[in-house]
Order: sequence, then C-alpha cells, then structure tokens
Amino acid sequence: MKALRRQSRSGLSGVDTPNCSERTQSGEIYVDCQDQRLTSIPSSSAWSRVPKHLLLARNQIKALRDGSFLGYESLSSLDLQQNQISQVEEGAFQGLTHLTTLLLQHNRLRTLSEEALIPMPNLRYLRLYDNPWKCLCPMESLIRTLQVPSNRNLGNHAKCAEPISLKNRKLKQIDPELLCEELDPNINITQSIEPSPIRGKSDATTLCHTYIFPLTWMDCRNRGLTEVPSGIPDNVVRVDLSHNKIHHLKPRDFQGARSLRILNLSNNNMERLDTGSLSGLLHLHELDLSSNGLHFVQYGVLEDLYFLSNLKLGGNPWVCDYNIHYMVYWLRLHPGVKHSGLLCQSPLEYIGKRVEDYMHSYNRECPRDRQLSRPDQNQRDAELWGTPMELQGEVEEELEPSHLRAPQKYQIFRLA
Repeated sequence: MKALRRQSRSGLSGVDTPNCSERTQSGEIYVDCQDQRLTSIPSSSAWSRVPKHLLLARNQIKALRDGSFLGYESLSSLDLQQNQISQVEEGAFQGLTHLTTLLLQHNRLRTLSEEALIPMPNLRYLRLYDNPWKCLCPMESLIRTLQVPSNRNLGNHAKCAEPISLKNRKLKQIDPELLCEELDPNINITQSIEPSPIRGKSDATTLCHTYIFPLTWMDCRNRGLTEVPSGIPDNVVRVDLSHNKIHHLKPRDFQGARSLRILNLSNNNMERLDTGSLSGLLHLHELDLSSNGLHFVQYGVLEDLYFLSNLKLGGNPWVCDYNIHYMVYWLRLHPGVKHSGLLCQSPLEYIGKRVEDYMHSYNRECPRDRQLSRPDQNQRDAELWGTPMELQGEVEEELEPSHLRAPQKYQIFRLA
C-alpha cells in the first residue's frame, strides 16, 4: 500500500482543510480524511488522482448540501459515519452513479427522502443505524424503498426513535401505511428520547463502529461489554474488543466470524477461556490476550488456530504449575508462532522467570511440594528397590505427553 500526504487546500467553503492522505491498495485510490475536524466536503480538485473511496468518518460535518460530491463521480464507496449530519438535501449525492457503499451510521439524521438515493442506482450497501429516526409521513417513501426484497442490504438495523408507539422498531419491519395516519393528539412525539439500555447479548453491527479501510474491521473498544457481541459479519477481518469487561470467553463466541485474522481482547480483566471459545477462527493470524487476569489457558482452547503467527500474552498473572503445561506444549508444537509476555507471576520461587524456564526446571527435578527428592534412575540406592518409597517415586514422576517424549529402545521394570 502506498501513501501520499497532500498539502492543505481550500474546500468548498473556502476555508483551508487539514491534510488528508491518498493511498493505493489493490490498485484503487483511497482518500483518507478521517479525524480531520472537517465541517464540509473537501473539493475533488485537491487530489492528485481520482479516488475510488472517500473516507470522511469522525469529522464535524452537519449537513450535506446539493452537489456536495460533484467531481467525485468515480466513487464506489463513501464513509460519512460518526459525524454530526442532521440534514441531507435531495441533490446531495448527485453524480454518484457508481457508488455501491454509503455509510451514514452514527449521525443525527431524523428523516431522509427517497429522492436522495435516486442518483445512486448501483447502491448495494447502505448503513443508517444509530440515527434518531422520526418515523412519520416524510419517511414513508424511504421505508418502502428499504423494504423492497432486492434491497436486503439497505438500512439494516436502523430503528425508529419517534414516535413513542414505534420506538425501537426496525425501519424494515414497520408498516409504511401507518406513517401517514393522523396521530393521537395525546401522544407527545417531540419529547426527548432516552437511549434504551442494552439487554441480552448485544449486536456487534449496531454497537461497534465498522470501517472499510484498509480492510473491513470493527472497533468495539470501551463499550462496557461484558460478553462478546453477536452477529460479527463474516467479512470482517479485524475486531478490537479491548478495554471492556469481558471476564469469560464462552464456546462459539465467534461463531460465523470466518474471515477474522486479527483479534484484540486485551485489557478486559479476563479470567477464563473455555475450550471451544476460539473455535472456527481457522484463519486467525494475530491474537492479543495481554493485560488480563489469566492464570492459565484451558486445554484445547488453541487447537483451531492453525495459522496463528503472533500471540501476545503479557500482563497476565500466569501461575507456573501443572495447568500452564498445555500452553507450553502447544507453543513447542507450533514453533512458527511468535509469542511474548509468558512470564511466571507465582509461585514465589518462579516470579519473573519465563514459563519455558520453569518447564525446564520442572522436568529436571521434582517440584518442591513433593515429599521426597527422587534420585537419578541410574544411581538409585539398591536398598530402596521394591519398597513403597520407590513405588511412590514411580507414581509421582511427571512425564511430558507421549508425542513429545524422546524415543527409548527399552525399559527395565524391577518387580519385587
């Protein structure tokens, strides 16, 4: 991917706009103007090449006026999420005949005319959720358009905020005939709408921010989540769930996330990963479990991660006892996995040591909590042969799993 910074130019408003960047990925030009405090759409003449994708997320744009995107006729995707947009004029998207993806979620839109979508005949993906939609007569034509069966990816998850009788109803599910009926005068449709609390297993699409550049990824950081949200789309490549309160990963938490390659679960105070909690993540390359409360990893948790190449484990209170052995053996069997932060935090004699060093020590001599120190097999005192003490030493001997043991030609057992 190549990037080129542009110098400040004057936008349509005549005010200098902050620097944006031009990037090339897979032969297509992206103009990235995210987080630039823009209040209007920058002029297309500011770019050295004709962009296919325009990223304007997280700015301060409040309105889209007629002709806002003249000069951007080659766009195939337009990201306007997380602005302050409350008004879209009917001619705002004039000329965008090649546009297939339009992201308007997380704004302040209360109404939108169907006429605003007419200039975009190839539109296939339209995101409108997390806007305070006022589901009254001016919305009828838009809602009818969203409900056409062939428009299955237009307006999914968007819900009414007003009137009270339709609050939290999905635009795709309400009856358009009801929108233009005369309202009961006793219903106050102008009262402020308080967001309803999230109950049950939350939906990732509505709760998290979804981005399309450089790859499709979901930002779920700092959402107060106590569990992995459901409905992660199967085309998402990266998910960031850090800085939440997910203490426990359960089986099938990532069901359907088939394309996931990067997963960040750091800073959740996570204490347990159930076997099967990462099942299905066959293409995962990077996993961040750092800064949690993990003492060990349950047997079998990592078995589906065939292509894992980077594993971050620092900042966890790893306990160096028998339970940590699975992690060490798995890493031995997967030498291509680069890992970091696997340090003992207890017991006292191993604090600060690498878990691998603990394992070498464990295999070299018996742990301290055993009642006797077993001598080397070739130097065993003949007086102990056949005694209960010898038998106890045999039973307590700890061996690595059979597939990791060094091959032996023969073994001699003395029977009393």
